[in-house]
Amino acid sequence: MRISVLGSAAGGGFPQWNCNCRNCAGVRSGSVRCKPRTQSSIFVRADDASDGVLFNASPDILEQIRARPELQPARALRDTAIAGVVLMDGQVDHATGLFMLRERGSPLPLWCTDPVAEDLSQGNPILRVLGHYCGVERHRIELDGTPFSVAGVPGLRFRALPLSSKPAPYSPHREDPVEGDNIGMLISDEKTGATVFYAPGLGAITPPVFDAMASADALLVDGTFWTDDEMPRLGLSKKTARDIGHLPQSGPGGMMEWFAKLPSHTRRCLIHINNTNPILDEDSEERAALTAARIEVCEDGMLIQL
Repeated sequence: MRISVLGSAAGGGFPQWNCNCRNCAGVRSGSVRCKPRTQSSIFVRADDASDGVLFNASPDILEQIRARPELQPARALRDTAIAGVVLMDGQVDHATGLFMLRERGSPLPLWCTDPVAEDLSQGNPILRVLGHYCGVERHRIELDGTPFSVAGVPGLRFRALPLSSKPAPYSPHREDPVEGDNIGMLISDEKTGATVFYAPGLGAITPPVFDAMASADALLVDGTFWTDDEMPRLGLSKKTARDIGHLPQSGPGGMMEWFAKLPSHTRRCLIHINNTNPILDEDSEERAALTAARIEVCEDGMLIQL
C-alpha cells in the first residue's frame, strides 16, 4: 500500500494568506526553517495499482494533482487516477476541492456519512451544485464497522470509526455533534495485511479509537495544535484546541502521551498542521521533542509505503 501525502496543513494552508504569525512571516522571509504546505489530503492505492482513493478534496487539489504526476496517468484523452473520493468530514478545507473535479464527465463516486451528506447538501450545498456539472454518485459510509471497498481500487478495504470532534460551522448541529460528523479510517491492504489509521480531525481518543491506532502499522492523525491554548494565547481566537475538536500534541492527555502507549513498531505521523503550530519550525524545541519520540511531521509530497 502506498499513501501519498498531497497536503499536510490545516485550513488555510501554510503560510496562511493573511497571517503574520512567527511561522508564516518566517517562511516568507526565510528566517524560519520550515516548508510551505497545502491543505490536508492523501491519496491511497495498492502497491501494484494505478488508481486509488482520494481522502478529502482540499481547495488546493489542482495544485496537488499537478505536483503528483501519478494522479494524471494520461491513458486517455481525459483521465485521472482518482477512482473515488472519501470525505472524513464536511469541513471547507476537506470538501471545497470537489468543485475542482466537476469536469469529470461522469458522476463523481463519493463516500461520506449521512451527517456529512446533509451538511454538503444544505449548510454548504456542494453536492447540489455538482448536480449541475458531473453529478455525484454518493455511497453511504456505515458507522458500525462494516468494511467497504471502492470500485476500481482492488486490494484495499476501508472501515470507518466515528470520532469525537466538531462538524463544520455551517452544520445545523455544530454545537451538538452527532455520530458521523467526523470519522477516522482504518485502511487495510488485503494482500499484505498492512493497515494505516487516518484521522486528520481528532478531538478525543476513545477506547475504540485507541484500539484502532494500536492495531495499525502506521498512523496519520491530527497534528493541528501543539498546545490546547495555542490560538487564545496568540490572540487569534477565544476557543481552545479541544473547543474546536482537536486534541493538542502536548500537555496532559495530549497526543504525545497517547502515542507513548502504542506498540514500539507503530509509525507515528502528524497531519493537518495549523500554521501557528511551532512543530513547523524544523529547528524548534517542539520539533526536537517529536523527533526524540519518533514522531514524524507530515509534509507535502511525502510517500508512506507499507
